[in-house]
Amino acid sequence: MELWYTEKQTKAYGITAKVRETLYTVQTPYQHLAVIDTEEFGRMLVLDGMVQTTVRDEFVYHEMIAHPALVAHPDPKRVAVIGGGDGGVVREVLKHSAVEQVTLVEIDQEVIEASRRYLPEIAAGLADPRVEILVTDGIQHVRDTRAAYDIVLVDSTEPVGAAVGLFSESFYRNIYQSLKDDGMMVAQTESPLFNAELITQSYRGIERAFPVTKLYLASIPTYPSGLWSFTLGSKRACPLAVERSDIPDLDTEYYNDAVHYGAFQLPNFAARLLRK
Repeated sequence: MELWYTEKQTKAYGITAKVRETLYTVQTPYQHLAVIDTEEFGRMLVLDGMVQTTVRDEFVYHEMIAHPALVAHPDPKRVAVIGGGDGGVVREVLKHSAVEQVTLVEIDQEVIEASRRYLPEIAAGLADPRVEILVTDGIQHVRDTRAAYDIVLVDSTEPVGAAVGLFSESFYRNIYQSLKDDGMMVAQTESPLFNAELITQSYRGIERAFPVTKLYLASIPTYPSGLWSFTLGSKRACPLAVERSDIPDLDTEYYNDAVHYGAFQLPNFAARLLRK
């Protein structure tokens, strides 16, 4: 008998993948967590029935939430990752030699432990001595932090349950306060096809908090619609002002100097979301 996993990404649309094996399931205090092994995308982390990452396409998301800001910032020594307990964003941040400390703020210890066990190629960076892991609420952490970080990366789940506050204007303003004078932030802001209102709302919230605000896109096959957005807020530096010669040749599969500029060139339907 064949076993298939299906994520209903909207009420009328979903993706499905043939499952080799269910490796792990648990109901944590915050969400239902599963790790499944699929034929097409390999091992897959699923939270509350929604795909968070897969070993086949994870590099796109993790590279694109991290590198544009880290390349644009003049000296990114201290970086915070809010959410992201799988460790993929941390792994990418550590590729930058200027980084001295990465603080991972993850509310669910089970995500960290399951990723270490079943997704070691993604979670490998969590063992790096430069990484500090705080198992706590990211919203409260940035609320209590002042002028500590050069960059904050918000690797949140979809805006449901405890994650709703990670898309609020007050959260973005608290991130602003947690950053140093030349600080930057990036938040994942969902699909421009399926989450247009959320993107407009998030962009406006970040724009009200930061002098420089930019939306950019990447293609991630297992995420709703396959097209994903990120919103960058900066106190000073513009990511499009980076000299091409200053973009390092990183060990990446998706991100490079051409992608850095190209990701910010929006198709008309996405650009219109910012004019609403």
